[in-house]
Amino acid sequence: PTNIPKRACLQAQIGLCPGLEADMTSLKDYRRNLNMLIRYITGKRKSLVSDIEKEMKRAAKEKRYEEAASLRNKLFALKKLDSRTIFGDRESIDISKDKGLVELSKLLSIDVPRRIEGFDISHMQGTDTVASMVVFTAGVPDKSQYRKFKSRIKGNDDFAHMREVIMRRFSESNVKKWGNPDLILIDGGKGQVSSALTVLEETGINIPLIGLAKRFEEIIIPHRVIAKDSQYEKANPSKDINNKKPNSNLIAKDSQYEVQILDANSDALKLLQRIRDESHRFAVSYHSTLKRGRQSASVLDEIPGIGPATRKKLIRHFGSVSAVFSAKQTEIQKLIGKSKANILARHLIKT
Repeated sequence: PTNIPKRACLQAQIGLCPGLEADMTSLKDYRRNLNMLIRYITGKRKSLVSDIEKEMKRAAKEKRYEEAASLRNKLFALKKLDSRTIFGDRESIDISKDKGLVELSKLLSIDVPRRIEGFDISHMQGTDTVASMVVFTAGVPDKSQYRKFKSRIKGNDDFAHMREVIMRRFSESNVKKWGNPDLILIDGGKGQVSSALTVLEETGINIPLIGLAKRFEEIIIPHRVIAKDSQYEKANPSKDINNKKPNSNLIAKDSQYEVQILDANSDALKLLQRIRDESHRFAVSYHSTLKRGRQSASVLDEIPGIGPATRKKLIRHFGSVSAVFSAKQTEIQKLIGKSKANILARHLIKT
């Protein structure tokens, strides 16, 4: 554009902008650096480091020493960044400094949890039921580890669906592929927690599991998780069980569970809320995708002479029902034959 100034902006002068407008960085280098950043953010760190090392050695061999030095500095910067940023289970970080994780470990009397998995169920009146599994590594969302499950159980029994997803998540094959978390967070109250807990007990898996109920942000903690001599309890003595103020800790207790409400400013509560909200978002997103697909497919279901195999072929080829309807007749004929293409065309004319 002609309105871009030809002088370096303040950000460029202090090193926070590449300075394209002042030719401080060429467009080619800018795009190359941007591509490298995208690779790093999307988890391709190892291949990026390997490519930079090869390029650095090549530049040094060809006596392009300034370029080799610049690449060397980039490598140093990447390695320094690695000690602070999480992209996978093998990255290093001092999680003992994370206030939310430390507070959570004291609350439950467990080691500081590195990997936390959150689970939620989503459906609409018992249809298109799905479950989500989100993963937070060292308190940070690790989206490459997210998983989604389409329920095999019909109806709107949240307890049954929760039991199903936990059973599938901790099947022998999935444990081998994904490993085990240090803590499980269930979006729900005692019913959902009990359903998930039953699966762990039946399979002999000993992983701390808690729930976070939405209405009052109550933390549901099975007695098998929290110890009697909890460090958190010592530092935060429980208030009267009838005291419902937000800064109360223990508010209810029965033979199986403790129900606790943490202060609204608690770092542990904020961390649990982030995980719970993310698992809910991911579940709702998957549910919406399935619902749209089912609604679109139902349009083709109403056309006599267009069976399941043909519908599947059309959707797979064109990508969506709307794309089928906007496709050329010759292309549809080539895919499903002239006879069925004519049936489809007649239906489109009627509608």
